[in-house]
Formats: sequence, C-alpha cells, structure tokens
Amino acid sequence: MQLEKYIIDEHNNELIDKHRRNLEQVAEGINGLDAVLKKLAAFNIAIPSWALGTGGTRFGRFSGGGEPRSLEEKIEDVGVIHALNRSSNSISLHIPWDIPENASSIKALASQLGLHFDAVNSNTFQDQPDQKHSYKYGSLHHVDKAVREQAIQHNIEVINYGVQLGSKALSVWLSDGSNFPGQLNFRKAFQNTLESLQTIYDALPDDWKVWIEYKPFEPNFYSTTIGDWGQSLLLANKLGGKAATLVDLGHHLPNTNIEQIVSLLLMEGKLAGFHFNDSKYGDDDLTVGSINPYQLFLIFNELVEGMDTRGMNHSTAIGWMIDASHNVKDPIEDLLQSVQAIKIAYAQALIVDKKALTDAQNNNDVALAQEILQDAYRTDVRPLIAEASLRMGGALNPISTFRRLKVRDQLIKERGTQTVATGL
Repeated sequence: MQLEKYIIDEHNNELIDKHRRNLEQVAEGINGLDAVLKKLAAFNIAIPSWALGTGGTRFGRFSGGGEPRSLEEKIEDVGVIHALNRSSNSISLHIPWDIPENASSIKALASQLGLHFDAVNSNTFQDQPDQKHSYKYGSLHHVDKAVREQAIQHNIEVINYGVQLGSKALSVWLSDGSNFPGQLNFRKAFQNTLESLQTIYDALPDDWKVWIEYKPFEPNFYSTTIGDWGQSLLLANKLGGKAATLVDLGHHLPNTNIEQIVSLLLMEGKLAGFHFNDSKYGDDDLTVGSINPYQLFLIFNELVEGMDTRGMNHSTAIGWMIDASHNVKDPIEDLLQSVQAIKIAYAQALIVDKKALTDAQNNNDVALAQEILQDAYRTDVRPLIAEASLRMGGALNPISTFRRLKVRDQLIKERGTQTVATGL
C-alpha cells in the first residue's frame, strides 16, 4: 500500500496549532534554528529489509499479521515509513533473504516511493538449502579452503546484486569463532579471514566500500574472530582505503564506552557507519533509545563534533541504519520509534554549545562541561523533529498518523494474518 500525501496533511492539520506553540517555545533557545532544521530534514536512516517482519527468540515468534511476503512488499512498507517520517529514504538488503530477481523493476518500485538502496549485507552465518559446504565451524576463517572459497564467492555475488541496485557498500558480519578453548588457532583464523576479505576487497568496484562489523560473542561464546573494534580496524587498515569499521550498538560488552570508540574511529577516517539498536544485557536488538537514550546522545555529540572538525556531511559521509528486532511490537511502529529516537539524539547534539563546551574542557571545568551537555540533552527537541518532517511533507506525529489511518489493519486485509516475512 501507499500513503497519499493529502491524507497525511489532513491529520497534520488537526495537530498544527499545538505544534506551532511547542515549536515557538523551544525555538527561543536555539541558535541557528534554520540550519538545525535543514540538517534534520536532510538526515535519513536506512531501514533493513529483515526488520519489516515480526522478530522472535529461540523460544518463539508471535506474528501480528500483515507481514510483507516478498521483497516488493518490504519496499512498500519502507515507503510507508518514509512517507510518514520523511527520514527513511533507503532500504538495506540482506542476501539471500531478499534476492532481487528483477533488479530493474525493483529499482523502479523503490524510486516510485522515493527510495534508494543502501549497503547490501552478506550471510555466511546460516547454511542455505542448496549450498555445498556448511558454515557450522565458520566461513571466511574456516580451516577448509573450499568453505572459505564458497563464502568468498557468496560475498562477491552480493556485491554484484548491489551493483545492479545502485548500492555502494558491502556490509560483512561474521559469526566465525569458537565455543571452547583449543577449538581454534586464533592466529590462523585471523589470517584466513584477512586473506578471504582481501579477495572480496579486490572484487569491489572502485567507488564501493566494505564495512567490517565486529561482535564480542554469540553464536560463539569463547571467541569471535572479529571480536572488537580493534580487530575490525586492524583488518580495515590492512585491506586499504575502501575498508572501514561498522559499529553495531549492541555488539559490545556491558558498560563499554562506545562514544570513545566512535570518536577514535572517526579521527582515523575508519568509521563506516552504524547499526542502531538498544540493549539492557547484551545484543538485545531493542528499539533505539528505549533503554539508554543518554548514551545515544553522547555518541551523537562525538559524531557531530568529529564530523564538523573533518568537514564531513552529516547525512551522507557515513552509513546510518537500524538493526533491531521487533518481537512484541508492530514492526513499522517500532521502526518509526527508532528513527525518532535517532533524530532526537542528533538534534540534541546539534544544539550543544560547542564553544562553551570547548572552553570548559580547556579550563578543566568539569561541572560546567557536564551542565552544558545535559542542558542540550534535557531540551525537548521533538518539535524540531516534527517541523523538519512537516517541511519535507511528512507527518507531525508519524505513529499517531499510522494508527489513525489503520495502516496495519489494511496490511492484514491485503496480506492475511499468517504471513511470515522472508528471512525470519
């Protein structure tokens, strides 16, 4: 289904007076308001194709109905999200969960909805029905060269799909690792991974990037071959200028200082981008900002300062994508919430008094530095997000509009109650 702009406008008209009052109140304290609104309007977050269906755990999965049954329907759902928030203008595909059988028609559908294709993601953490060799004991690091070659060729195949769709990056996450001491030779596993990635790197088009993701645990719990940002950065440096480190917010041990990692990767020119989610215990893949919104703000504070120092375009210089699982929520509502949380953190970072903060840091005024950051964090910037959306033709309140228009009911009517999104 598609949402017509006039329908969104009708709902906006009911909210516009309250919005204008809220905007006027917050705008009084914002320096450079127009510049902030322009940056917010330009900032978009990619939606992963696998996030349009209901997620689950090893104990069960409980669909809410109306899930997309094909890649085309997933693209349509992203179109709904983008029509509502005007901040989700791209989709990231996971191969082989979502193989574009007819690239030209898929691109045409996406373009019709104002969308393009973000990074493509490979999958060597699952065995597919028709593959010759198993990834039970790893893929790019495997002791068997035949298994490594199979995984390499899969990644090259994913690149080729991406070229057809207009993508410019390959995202690689490996589950390779070990569950018990002695199971794996760490050095050989890392060397095998590097050699495999080098072959994949050599197959990249000149204007492409490879994003190397890391994770300290799961599904292997004694070691993972790319277990932290240092190992990812080491691989990226050895590969060359087209390789960089991808940060998934859930891929860290508890209490890790992610904002410091982000700052240093940005300083080195090796920050590929983000997979956004939130967590309480581990890689929980919860709604962005639902558990620790202050950490998200601190990450964006480092990003804005670091990107401005390097003269980088906030919206296009690195990759921005959600990677969450919607086990008990409507997936579209959950994604709308996540995009909103990301833009709130970004807006708060934009309004930090950078000069005052720098002065406080240079004077070792610890209390004042804290006050400056928390002043921005405690500012209700939601009217700024709403205004940016309104100026771009989106909804003032995307979730309220989604519910008011009974979008999920319409999707259930079109698709049924028992549909399961591909890849789940």
